Amino acid sequence: MTKKLHLPADEIKPLATGLGTCIVTDKITVQGLPVRFMYREGPIGGTDSGWRFLAGTESDAYMENANNQGAFDVNIVANIDPSIIPFLNAPVGAAFEKFEEGGDFQEAGDWEPDED
Repeated sequence: MTKKLHLPADEIKPLATGLGTCIVTDKITVQGLPVRFMYREGPIGGTDSGWRFLAGTESDAYMENANNQGAFDVNIVANIDPSIIPFLNAPVGAAFEKFEEGGDFQEAGDWEPDED
């Protein structure tokens, strides 16, 4: 099944190019919801930037279904929600969240990456 992205290809501008891929939920890429939580873990391989983007409304069951997320170029997420751009050079281990819609990102102080 091919997912229909929220933004048509001809509307994607070069806002955050050359950063590689990220994992992002369909709530952002398909439904067009803004990013409310973003974190960076060690890259899985190849072109992975380590960035993970969530809308903040995903349940545990939603996240456990791999079909609800995908690997996309970071630039696509930046086009859907440009507010992520100032944070994209943050190091592995960084995490940011918005507490209210339209609010600003703040460091997610209580977040810790999974230890696999």
